[in-house]
Amino acid sequence: MLTRYLTIARDGEAEIEVLRSRFRCTLVRVEEEPAARAVVDRLRKGHWDARHHCSAFVLGPDASLARSSDDGEPSGTAGAPMLEVLRGRAVSDLVAVVTRWFGGILLGSGGLVRAYGDAVRAGLDEVGLLPRALVQEFSLDLDHAIAGRIESELRSRGVAVLGVEYAARATMRFGVPHEDVERLHAWVAELTGGTGAALPAGEHWVDRA
Repeated sequence: MLTRYLTIARDGEAEIEVLRSRFRCTLVRVEEEPAARAVVDRLRKGHWDARHHCSAFVLGPDASLARSSDDGEPSGTAGAPMLEVLRGRAVSDLVAVVTRWFGGILLGSGGLVRAYGDAVRAGLDEVGLLPRALVQEFSLDLDHAIAGRIESELRSRGVAVLGVEYAARATMRFGVPHEDVERLHAWVAELTGGTGAALPAGEHWVDRA
């Protein structure tokens, strides 16, 4: 079961120059294909004076959705090498757009492949990478008298407490990576003297420092 993957740490850009042509790589974190295409459209309008806006994006924790576009460059010289760099870095949930201002010198197919790939590498180096983890959520019902102590104990052990609701009893919500689930159950049993049980309440992806 997939429980971790990499994405970019922040949106950003980097630019390289090859034989007077400028290649500016813009990287934006996205989770859906329409959002990726919207980034391409935005840059195309914003940099209307550029000749090409080549793109590649990878989406999903398992990187199952990937697309690329040469945007008028010779087939296979722009989008494909950009996508290859993204796959080589094992990143997902991002779109890369390389905007090219032509400098008057033809680069040839090999030169274009290197330039577009190098632009994406420069962009990834600039923004950095960030791991994401699949977190299992749990809820725990407690007496008010012990809720504060148990919340403090769980936080001190690295458990992400997502919130506490106070009604007739206190209901605490927290999340842990899948590899810590057994440890969590042991901690809850220890801290409640065996009277409390953490109940599954869903799961979601979170950024990890």
